Amino acid sequence: MLADEVKDLIQASYRQLLKSRDLIPRYGQRQMIAEIAKQLAVIGPDDSEAGADDAVSGPVCVIEAGTGTGKTLAYLLATIPLAQALNLKVVIATATVALQEQVMLKDIPELQDGSDFQFSVALAKGRGRYLCLSKLDGLLEPNDSLQAMMDLYGDDPGSYGEPDSSLYQEMLDALTDGSWEGDRDDWKRPLSDQDWRPLTVDNAQCLGARCSNFRQCYFFKARDSLDKADVIVSNHDLVLSDLALGGGAILPEPEQCIYIFDEAHHLPVKSNNHFAVNTRIRATRGWLERNGDLLGQLLSDEFIVAKTREQYTGLQEALLQRLEDTWLLLQPLFQEHGDFHDNRSRFTFPLGVIPAEIQDIASSLLADFSRLAVLLSGIADELKIELEEASDLDRKQQAEQFFPLVGSAARRAEATAALWYSYTHADNPGSPPTARWMVYIEDDSQIEMLLSASPVLAAENLKEKLWERCAGAVLTSATLSALGSFELLTLRAGLPEATFYLNIPSPFDFGNAATLSIPKLSCEPSDTEKHTEVIVTALPQLLEDPIAALMLFSSRRQMQDVMQRLPVELADLVLCQDDYQKAQLLKYHRQRVDQGEGSLIFGLASFAEGVDLPGKYCTHVLIAKIPFAVPNDPIETTLSDWVEQQGKNPFITLAVPDAAFRLVQASGRLLRSEADTGRITLFDERIVTKRYGKQILASLPPYRQEVFVESYG
Repeated sequence: MLADEVKDLIQASYRQLLKSRDLIPRYGQRQMIAEIAKQLAVIGPDDSEAGADDAVSGPVCVIEAGTGTGKTLAYLLATIPLAQALNLKVVIATATVALQEQVMLKDIPELQDGSDFQFSVALAKGRGRYLCLSKLDGLLEPNDSLQAMMDLYGDDPGSYGEPDSSLYQEMLDALTDGSWEGDRDDWKRPLSDQDWRPLTVDNAQCLGARCSNFRQCYFFKARDSLDKADVIVSNHDLVLSDLALGGGAILPEPEQCIYIFDEAHHLPVKSNNHFAVNTRIRATRGWLERNGDLLGQLLSDEFIVAKTREQYTGLQEALLQRLEDTWLLLQPLFQEHGDFHDNRSRFTFPLGVIPAEIQDIASSLLADFSRLAVLLSGIADELKIELEEASDLDRKQQAEQFFPLVGSAARRAEATAALWYSYTHADNPGSPPTARWMVYIEDDSQIEMLLSASPVLAAENLKEKLWERCAGAVLTSATLSALGSFELLTLRAGLPEATFYLNIPSPFDFGNAATLSIPKLSCEPSDTEKHTEVIVTALPQLLEDPIAALMLFSSRRQMQDVMQRLPVELADLVLCQDDYQKAQLLKYHRQRVDQGEGSLIFGLASFAEGVDLPGKYCTHVLIAKIPFAVPNDPIETTLSDWVEQQGKNPFITLAVPDAAFRLVQASGRLLRSEADTGRITLFDERIVTKRYGKQILASLPPYRQEVFVESYG
C-alpha cells in the first residue's frame, strides 16, 4: 500500500505544478500517476535485498498513453517519491536522443521549478561518449606501438585516417584549463567518428583502477555521480549494455532500480540487437594477421615469451585454414539458395537449424577461437601484473598502451567464438529458435561473407536479466498495443504474467480534427508499377497550397520512382530522406513552410515515428500502403516459421498486429497537439476490402472517414 506521506507528496507536487504553469488537470495524466503509484506500491523495503536467484519479478506496468496525455510528468511524479522512500534509483531510459534531451532539459526542470519536490538528477552515458586520457596521451606522443593501435581499429584500419594532432592538442588544452570535461557531446563543435573513436575505450580495453589516469578519468567521475543521484536519465542501449554485462557495470544494480522505459515499443528489437552475434570471414582473416604483428611487437618488447608467440602462430595458421575451408563450404549455399539483391545474396537457415557439415566446422572454429580468447586474456592479465609490479616507469607506460589493444583483441575473439557457438549448438526443443543467416557481399570495394545469429524474441533475455531482477518497471509509449491488445508486446518482451496493462486514450478530438481518406485506386499495392503511377497521378490533385505534407513509403524503390516521375513543380518541393540527415531535413522543411514556399517530405519507416511537426508544419500525411514488415527479414522469417510450427497462422498472429501498430504510428504524425487539424490519405484499398484490413482500420483512432470518395487510376 502506498504510504500516506508518499501519496501526499505526489498529490501536493501535482497541484503545485499545475498552479505554477496555469494548467488544467488532465484526466488521463491523473489516471496514469495513480495507477503507476498503485502498482509500484507493492515494492517493499526489503525487496531490493532480493537477489537474481529468487527469480521473482518486480511489479511491471505497461501504460499506453495517447499523444497529449503528458506521460513524462506523470511517470516522474508517480515513481520518484516512492523510490526515494524505498532508497531506490529511478532509471529513465528513452529510445531517442531527442526525448532524452527533452526529459533532462525540459520535463525534469519544470517539475523541480514548479513544485517544492526536490530530487537529484544525473545523465548516464557509456564509455564511448567520454575521452580516455591514456588514449589521448598516446596519440599526442606517438611511438612504434601507436601504428599497431590504429591498425586494430575496425575491419578497415585505413578508414580512420591519420590522427589529427592539432585537434588532440586543442582538447588537451581545454582539459587542462577546465573548460571541457572529456564529454563528446560537450565539445565546442561536432566531432567525426574518425576523430573521436581513437580517443575511446570499451570495458575490455579499460584498466579501471590500474590505469595511471584513473583518478582523473571522466567516465568514472560521471559513473560516481550516478551513485549520488535519485534519478538517472539514460537510454535503452545503455541499459541493455549494462544488463548484458551482468548489471551494475555502468548503472546501479538492477535490484536497486525502478526502470522507466519511455518509447518502450523499441525495447524488444533493441534487446535482440544487443544479444545478436556476427562475424565477417575475410575481415577476421585480416584481423588475425594484424594480431600476429601485435604479438610480434609484444615479444620484441619482452612483454611475452617466445612460447606464447608460437602458440598464437599455431592457432593463427589453423584458423586461417579453417576460415578458408568455411568460405568454400558456404559459398555454394548462396549460389543454390541465396536471395540476390543489390550485389548481396542472403541465405537464412530454415528455423535456424544448421546442417551437420557446417556444425562440424563451426565446432572446430569455436574451439580454436575459444583458445585464442584464453591466450589473449592471459596476455592481458600479464600486462596488468606488469603495471602493478614493474619498477621501470617507461615499461609501465608501454604496458598501459598495449593493454587496450590486447583487451580489444580478447573481446573480439570471445565475440567470434560466440557466433560459432551459436552455429554449433541446437536450440532447446519447444523454445523459440535463434535466427541464423548469412550474407554474401560482392561489389567494387569488397568480397565478404557475413554470418549472423540473433534471438527471434527478446523474451528470455529480458526475463532473466531485467524482469526477474529489477525492483520494478514501467513501460510507456503512445503506441504499445496492436489491434487493441498487448499480446504482441507481451510475446516479444516476455513480460511477467502479473504485468499490469492500461490504455489511456489521447484527449484529442480525432473525429473533428482529422479525416482519413481511402481513395479508389483499382489496383493492389503488389502491382508496384500501377500503384506507383496512381500515386504520381494523385499527389498533384490531393496536395493543397500551402503544401506542408509528409509522404511515407514502405519501399525505398517506390519512393525513388515516385519522386522521379512527379511533375517538376511538385518534385522541386520534395525533401527526400535519402538526401539529408533527419534533423537537417526537418529544419529545412520548417524553414520552407515558414517562408510560404511549400514543402513535401518523402520518408521511410524511420519517419513514421519521432517526427514532430505540429500545426502548420504538417497538415497532410500520405501513406503509400499498409506498412507490413519486410517479408524477407531473417529474424521475422524464422519467427514466422516457428509460429507456424506451433499451429498458428503467422500472418494473423504477427504480420497483421505489427502492421496495425505501424499504421497507428504513421497516422499519428498528423495530430501533435490538441489544436492540430488535417488529413490522412492511405493509398491501399485492402484496409476496407480485406477482413484483416477492416481489423486494422478498427484499431486506428476514430478519425472521420472518407472511403472511395476520390478515384484515381
